[in-house]
Amino acid sequence: MHNLDPPVSFFTSSTITLDAALRDLASGNVKARHRAATALGDVEGATERRRAAVALTAALEDDAPMVRAAAAESLGALGELAPVPALIARLADGDSAVRQQAAIALGALRDPAGFPPLAEALREGPADLRFQAATSLAEIDAVAAYEPLVAALADRDAKVAAAAAVALGTLGDGRAVRHLAPLLEHADDDVRFEAAWALAELDDARGGEVLRAQLRSEPPSPRPLGRVIEAVEALARLGSPEEREALSALLASRAAQPEAAIVAARHVLALLGEGARDDVDDLRERQAAELVLLTALSARKEHLRGLAVEQLALVGGAWAEEPLRALARSRRGRALAEPIEDALAAIARRLGAEAPGGPDVDR
Repeated sequence: MHNLDPPVSFFTSSTITLDAALRDLASGNVKARHRAATALGDVEGATERRRAAVALTAALEDDAPMVRAAAAESLGALGELAPVPALIARLADGDSAVRQQAAIALGALRDPAGFPPLAEALREGPADLRFQAATSLAEIDAVAAYEPLVAALADRDAKVAAAAAVALGTLGDGRAVRHLAPLLEHADDDVRFEAAWALAELDDARGGEVLRAQLRSEPPSPRPLGRVIEAVEALARLGSPEEREALSALLASRAAQPEAAIVAARHVLALLGEGARDDVDDLRERQAAELVLLTALSARKEHLRGLAVEQLALVGGAWAEEPLRALARSRRGRALAEPIEDALAAIARRLGAEAPGGPDVDR
């Protein structure tokens, strides 16, 4: 994870301009230089981007680590204008955040020149750099990254091993399954989970119990929400009746985090599909999932209402149309007007495609 301040929106900001940012990079105030380096990553226009890249390259040598880290991050955002050799040099920086941001930038740039130093960093660098190098290698060259990532599964640092497992899952190479499966017995919980997640990405269900366990957390120590949602997504990918049952059980749990329940409801409906509705158990699951989504439309917190609208855009049917319209007419729906409109349009397209003579019917 990265703890740097979020980027400033460059052209929408009324407090900084390109010239001001370039000037602030020479300021004696560290916070001003950091703010300027962050803002320059959002520059648009060919000439402006070139000017920003030159200034940010110089900022990679700034005395303040926070400025060097922001410069590396912004150079990654500028793409092909970024100086790969200068970013490679920052992999040896004395500051952890700078090393990580340099590795992230090299991964984003996907320049082959960045692969060998990142591979070396994964073998011999400090743990914080090894952790990030695993992800960046997979971004640069999915084929060449396989062997270094497999080797990193045995890393002495559990976070590095977990990162390598995630990266292998994203590669889509089925050969990784035999290397990942033993990690389901790893002493570290994060490694076990990431191995299970990666196996699910490779359509292997052996980590199913590890994933299902994430959905059974109880107060007062609920599992991190991001972890639970990742487990929900992985179980949905596997898609077996057993995995669907686990997702349905989450909907009925009073301890379930509402965000996770909303996402799980969408997946339950997707897994059930639009097939026959005469199975009593299937009908019960369908109704429970629909109820979760419709109830969330009236949640007090806007982000829950918005999340429900997003899920309904993906799986909503005629049953969701009037509740969505009612939300659009209400005060609580004003900020969600566009997503609601998109959701209703998506539902209309699905209903049209499913109707006899609809657009997906052979003629």
